[in-house]
Amino acid sequence: MKALILVGGFGTRLRPLTLSKPKPLVEFANRPMIQHQVEALTAAGVTDIVLAVNYRPEVMAGALEEYEKQYNVNITFSVEQEPLGTAGPLKLAEKVLAKDDKPFFVLNSDVICDYPFKELAAFHNAHGNEGTIMVTKVEEPSKYGVVVHQPNHPSRIERFVEKPVEFVGNRINAGIYIFNTSILARIELRPTSIEQETFPAMTRDGQLHSMDLEGYWMDVGQPKDFLSGTCLFLSSLTKKGSKELAPTSEPYVYGGNVLVDPTAKIGKNCRIGPNVTIGPGCVVGDGVRLQRSVLLRDSQVKDHAWVKSTIVGWQSKVGRWARLENVTVLGEDVSIGDEIYVNGGSVLPHKSIKANVEGMFCYATNFLRTCPNNFSSPFHHHVNSQLGIFMTILPITGPYSSFTLACPD
Repeated sequence: MKALILVGGFGTRLRPLTLSKPKPLVEFANRPMIQHQVEALTAAGVTDIVLAVNYRPEVMAGALEEYEKQYNVNITFSVEQEPLGTAGPLKLAEKVLAKDDKPFFVLNSDVICDYPFKELAAFHNAHGNEGTIMVTKVEEPSKYGVVVHQPNHPSRIERFVEKPVEFVGNRINAGIYIFNTSILARIELRPTSIEQETFPAMTRDGQLHSMDLEGYWMDVGQPKDFLSGTCLFLSSLTKKGSKELAPTSEPYVYGGNVLVDPTAKIGKNCRIGPNVTIGPGCVVGDGVRLQRSVLLRDSQVKDHAWVKSTIVGWQSKVGRWARLENVTVLGEDVSIGDEIYVNGGSVLPHKSIKANVEGMFCYATNFLRTCPNNFSSPFHHHVNSQLGIFMTILPITGPYSSFTLACPD
């Protein structure tokens, strides 16, 4: 079988982490997100995987060569010269996807779940039509595009209703599909949306079905959802009785759902959990409190720090008695001073924080100098009187455009 993973481009929603690594290589539960998907696909019998990318595929090449050997799978890049949306990449990869008449999987790279690919393939083959999408149930369907089935038919889709005002159902697109190769005839090689153009045509022809996804599901493409998805994943490991998790008998485990790499070091009198992942080479000092957080490779949290709802980037350091919370994200090689409070801040790579931060994006001035041609002028100045920190507000274009504040050292 074959599969196409929609990787996309800059990964702007997951910044500042994606300024150091492409989104698929950011570690989720101590393994790159793409590895979770490659492993699940190959376990279901997939032998050819295409990654649809439009930004820096060469950065991922080394890791994917390792996965080819590890999982005995062929992995190729389909590089878009311009972003082609969610349907165009299928047409661009037609040579691989249509090399035989067997169905192929398509999935978004941001989706984390148990990946029931075998069950999806069996369901798809049983109904015999052109496509099947996985759907998941949500509590607030008014925030999503909702799947509506044909009357008296439990799986054939009649239409999609975008953010319904009145209740029409609670099943939404989970971003995992399987298609017959005939779908490729419906798609032109241009920027096009599979959700807004291809799926409606398939529903009119009665060719699109849905299958319910059991268990957890999350699109982890932005920090708050990355943390929520981590909680769901760890809870799933607990339900399965996984031995990957730190045993509750460990003195530092508090509340369970704690994943610690064997190379990490944990100090005395720590309270870690629930829902924490600690990556390779991490060092946690004495008396540290960690809750609902992710420590990426080689990061450090020093004595008596409090870290909650935070992603600590690679090689970053959190000072003694510091407090980080409320979806704070530290990029690579960030240093948080002793006794510093960071509340909902996103700190870009190589920044040293020496004053309290609440709800801002921080640029290091030396980082700006290394990013030519990405920033427009003029500069505008602003003084944050509450924090007493001088900041530069930048009108920005290019891949760094989602951030607006710069904090000179």
